[in-house]
Amino acid sequence: MTTVTDIGTLIVSNPEICGGRPCIEGSRITVRHIVIEYRSGITPEEILEDKPHLSLAKIYAALAYYHANKAEIDADIDAYYQACEQLSVESTIKNNQ
Repeated sequence: MTTVTDIGTLIVSNPEICGGRPCIEGSRITVRHIVIEYRSGITPEEILEDKPHLSLAKIYAALAYYHANKAEIDADIDAYYQACEQLSVESTIKNNQ
């Protein structure tokens, strides 16, 4: 007999983990992280090769969660890139002083 997995259990949000961002269950890998890798051209199978503690089902669940909550995740990704840019500018200024 095969075991059926409720895909709704594969992505979790906990305010005490990763700032409450949606994560793959049993890990600290956020949906945002998976989407950024996927957008950069890394396939789900390649993501799995790099993160063998996950499963392909969990990676695809993260992508499905993204497509179901695109505006929320896109805003999180934009905020992440803005924060990275701000840190880069601050670091450059500090190093040039």
